[in-house]
Amino acid sequence: MSASGVVAALHEGAAIFRRTDRGVIAVRGSDRVRFLQGQLTNDVASLEPDGPRTACPALVLTREGRIVAEFHVIARADAFWLETDAAAIPPAMARLEKFVIADDVVIADASATIARLSVEGARAFEAVGEAAGVAAFALESGSVATLRIAGADVLAGAWSSGSEAGVQLFAARDEEAHVLDVLRGAGARLGVVEADLAALEILRVEAGLPRFGAELGPDTLPAELGLVESRVSFTKGCYTGQEVVARMHSRGRVGHRLIGIVLDDGTLAESGAEVRAGGSRVGAVTSVARSPRCGAIALGIVRNGFDAPGTPLDVGGRSAQAATLPFVSRAGSR
Repeated sequence: MSASGVVAALHEGAAIFRRTDRGVIAVRGSDRVRFLQGQLTNDVASLEPDGPRTACPALVLTREGRIVAEFHVIARADAFWLETDAAAIPPAMARLEKFVIADDVVIADASATIARLSVEGARAFEAVGEAAGVAAFALESGSVATLRIAGADVLAGAWSSGSEAGVQLFAARDEEAHVLDVLRGAGARLGVVEADLAALEILRVEAGLPRFGAELGPDTLPAELGLVESRVSFTKGCYTGQEVVARMHSRGRVGHRLIGIVLDDGTLAESGAEVRAGGSRVGAVTSVARSPRCGAIALGIVRNGFDAPGTPLDVGGRSAQAATLPFVSRAGSR
């Protein structure tokens, strides 16, 4: 089935994905809570492995407030797991290790030992519950729980990768094949398919979610991507980059914004294409997708003042308009 076909089917079904695009950094040591509280934008000190708040999204920034990486932070009994884009792991580790001075903190790439899977779509929770033998399986958005699948402990997180509900799964690498087999069997009974990451890219663009290396990176600020409300705590105390984030928040405006873009002729924009308005360059296209629900769509970052929905734009010499994000409202949003 094509990527577009998978996306179209997810309204009523679900798909299983091997998340080779994601990885995990493990942070251990007796000073790990204090250390990460001073490095990440969200309140990780309030996370408890068995408490009501076990996970949260967060960012790690430069001193200038620019984004190094985006994480889902998960409290474990002996560590924090920082789940992120696989390509973001080297710069994120380098940035964190730079600030380890006399701390009892050990930072390691755990991706080789922790396998990542996800089930996305309207029946995602039902499919995971079927695999785990848990009737009416449900989780609060953003929370995590441990399930038994194929005789293995599997951590399940309630956040999605795009415009459909999603369950993120973490298993020991040597248990991955067994867990995947049971998921396939359970999914087959519910009409769930296995799909590649091209379908997830469509879901991501539909939802207007920034991705490392596209929208998210050292040239962007959290407020420009609409990440402050969900990934920044203003009550937890100091962290690297805080002054810039707080100043921009108090002023209530930013120089650039992430927007949706639709070409007037219905064709697909080119990633990296220049966006112009009034004869001047105002930004660039960052991601593109052909959605079975929305047609040819794109994400872009443009100067403030050219981000209002319906603003006329020129994209690579073709007429276009700014569009409201998300293109499709997210269910089980990350």
